[in-house]
This record gives sequence, C-alpha cells and structure tokens, in this order.
Amino acid sequence: MTTKREATIHRKTNETEMEVSFNIDGTGDVTIDTNVPFMSHMLDLLTRHGLFDATIKANGDVEIDDHHTTEDVGIVLGEALKQALGDKKGIRRYGNAFVPMDDALAQVVVDLSNRPHLEFRGELPAQKVGTFDTELVHEFLWKLALEARMNLHVIVHYGHNTHHIIEAIFKALGRALDEATQLDPRVKGVPSTKGSLS
Repeated sequence: MTTKREATIHRKTNETEMEVSFNIDGTGDVTIDTNVPFMSHMLDLLTRHGLFDATIKANGDVEIDDHHTTEDVGIVLGEALKQALGDKKGIRRYGNAFVPMDDALAQVVVDLSNRPHLEFRGELPAQKVGTFDTELVHEFLWKLALEARMNLHVIVHYGHNTHHIIEAIFKALGRALDEATQLDPRVKGVPSTKGSLS
C-alpha cells in the first residue's frame, strides 16, 4: 500500500495566521482563501495546473501591505510540499515546463534536490497588478524554494503584460512540480548518486 503523500501545516505569528493542506497525488481539487486576492488567483493556478489537492487559508496584516501574507504562504506551502514528499523515494526529481499566456512565455525548471536556490531571470514591467506589488512574486518564490528545499529556476522568455507574465510563471511552476514529484517505477530508492535527498 502506497503511503499518502500529503501534509497539513499551521503557522501563526503576530503578522499572519495560515493553514495549508497539500496532497501531491490529487486531481486539482483546490480551495483558496487568502486576503491577498491576486495571490489567491496565482495559488489557484499553481495547484490546479499541478493537479495537486490543496486547501490554503491565510489571513494577514494587509492593512500594512501584502508582504507578510505572501511571504508566509510561500513558507508554509514550501514546508507542506517538503513534508508531503517524505523521503522522496521513487520520484522523478526534475521537472521542466514552458507555459505561454497570450504575449508572455515563461519557463520553470525545478530540482527537488534538498539544495534550496532561486534563479529568477526576467523582468516584470509593472510594479503593481491592481493593488499587488509585483516584487512579491520573487519573495514568494524564494521562500517556497527555501522551505521546500528545492532548486527553482524561473525564466521569462518574453512578455509585456505583467499579469500575463506572472500567470505564466505560476502555471509553469505547477506543471514543473507535477513532473518532478511524479513516481517513476524505474527509480529504485532516491534519484541521487549520494543515496539521499533529505
């Protein structure tokens, strides 16, 4: 019997409170409830395109700005992904996805290596999408990579509409993570010459 690859993480600070339930082997059954609407939209795209089941509830001090909530969602989602992966036996480990969104083309490449790193190559032309500060995209991705302990490369090949660019990034991230987390029956143990990805 295969162990369920899922996790639930709760985090409460003076700035935010959130709970994330994450199931790797899902179908895209998602409930998102944060008080950062643009981030909720992006999280919905990430999880649905990754075919993950997820419930993400977050409430933070958005009267200051969206920074703390966005950052902490990245932290907790990364923790949940890492916990759900367990010992990583049998996974493909690497994932790569290109996603177009109208004028934009984004590529995301991941390695679930236990070596956290974010490489972000691309420009976000606008500083805001609605009320959302677009610099927070980098903040979210870095915290996600750090807590999931993954190597995450984001490449924006082109695009001029900032909303489209960010949407392409999050869709590609979901699809790359789906590929990397898939179990491959040919993989014996963990896919590493070191014998460990933990």
